Amino acid sequence: MQILTIERDLDLTETINGEEVVSPSPLRKHQKITRKLTMIINRHVEAKGLGELYFSPLDVILEEGINRLQPDILFIRKENVAIEQDWIRGVPDMVCEIVSHGTYKMDMVVKRVLYEKYKVPEYWIVVPELNAIEILALDNDKYKTHSIAEIEGVVTSKVIEGLQVNIKDIFEG
Repeated sequence: MQILTIERDLDLTETINGEEVVSPSPLRKHQKITRKLTMIINRHVEAKGLGELYFSPLDVILEEGINRLQPDILFIRKENVAIEQDWIRGVPDMVCEIVSHGTYKMDMVVKRVLYEKYKVPEYWIVVPELNAIEILALDNDKYKTHSIAEIEGVVTSKVIEGLQVNIKDIFEG
């Protein structure tokens, strides 16, 4: 009997400003939030035929050898599918980071600066400890809060046409 072994490159690191950064795998709560948010956004995106939704781990190469990130969730409009290759090579239309213990500065400061620098149109920041979602959108090449909700309420996307997310659907249960 022959056993077939499939080897795959699985690199869970990111390259930020030319430096390799390794983060621990996300905790169960993080995964649960990612799953719920992905399901809600994907249902809307598919129903409207707006583009493609992906989730980590998937490399987003913003600049070869310099900045390769793995956002928790990302969206690409159908008119921008040319950046979809084995990995994403270019700027997604939306990225989402779910802040975990130990990633606060990385997600809220470092990645925010990078996403703004490369002109990612929309950046979602999900903070489980606050039951909060903030959606930042580019305005004159700078991020401004487009929509925000904490504990209760609805956030709306500027980039994903017609998308509204009740944050209770993400954090309850």
